[in-house]
Amino acid sequence: MRFLCLSDLHGNAEALHAVLATAERRGFHRLVVAGDLCYPGPSPLATWRLLIAGNATLVRGMSDRALASLDLDTVRITNEQQQQRVDQLVGTRTELGEIIVARLGKLPDTVRIPLPNGDEMVVVHGSPSDPTENMTHDMSDEELSALIGDDPADIVVCGGSHVPFERWVSGVHVVNVGSVGDAPGGRHADATFVEITETGIFVEQISVPIGEDA
Repeated sequence: MRFLCLSDLHGNAEALHAVLATAERRGFHRLVVAGDLCYPGPSPLATWRLLIAGNATLVRGMSDRALASLDLDTVRITNEQQQQRVDQLVGTRTELGEIIVARLGKLPDTVRIPLPNGDEMVVVHGSPSDPTENMTHDMSDEELSALIGDDPADIVVCGGSHVPFERWVSGVHVVNVGSVGDAPGGRHADATFVEITETGIFVEQISVPIGEDA
């Protein structure tokens, strides 16, 4: 069983399309995405349609939660940057429409997936103990262990930090899959293959160029 694991698309359909094209050439069985799907753009609806067409397993990220539930009447805008973010949120809501926005809000915070070898994978945007708190590459084992929590799976697939990494902590395989739509450093997207075989779990993290000039 070979999973394509993604996160933090942020409405970048061009980047998602590049990742899916690369992944389809290499082969995979199931697409899972660890949140932050459509906001702030530039192409939220096209991104959503690609996910639906790919029958993706989705969890809710922080931006998905904000799109669905943030009451803009309570937001106090103090600078131009904040105004721009609000305008982007309004535009994303308008492009997606009420039905899709509502679906984003109803996505689960975590999904547990039984694996063919008897292990279990948990998919979450932040961390198993707190879906809003990210697991980052510069944390100590103790810090990561606290975020794994008291009911760990064998492998944790997460996002949020935009920086991919892979660590073993307290017997749990932590895989942060980075960002498709907002990867640090420019015109590339992060993607991770997780393959389950009779001999174990194998993780491959790749960087996919975006655009002809990438």
